[in-house]
Amino acid sequence: MEEDKTKNKNQINIELKEDIAQGVYSNLAIITHSSSEFVLDFVRVMPGIPKAEVKSRIILTPEHAKRLLHALKDNIGKFESMHGPIKNVDSSGGSVIPMNFGGPTAQA
Repeated sequence: MEEDKTKNKNQINIELKEDIAQGVYSNLAIITHSSSEFVLDFVRVMPGIPKAEVKSRIILTPEHAKRLLHALKDNIGKFESMHGPIKNVDSSGGSVIPMNFGGPTAQA
């Protein structure tokens, strides 16, 4: 019985509102940091449109950024064990901006 009280005391109820649950599509992330925070800007780049818009900005403490890194590594490992390796787009470590989207070029 005492164990149940401890579990409930440490439990956080998280609410997911409908408009947030739908998510926001992003195909580019820009990460910047200062001595006290990491800023993750999620951007949607569209073909033929020279201007891209930041769709969401998340600001994290360095400790939370590191927790996110470990959580992503763990989840990517689980994903790849079920679905196979994710294709590595750029092995040089540089940034890749998906400008051609891999499809045919449109003609008028």
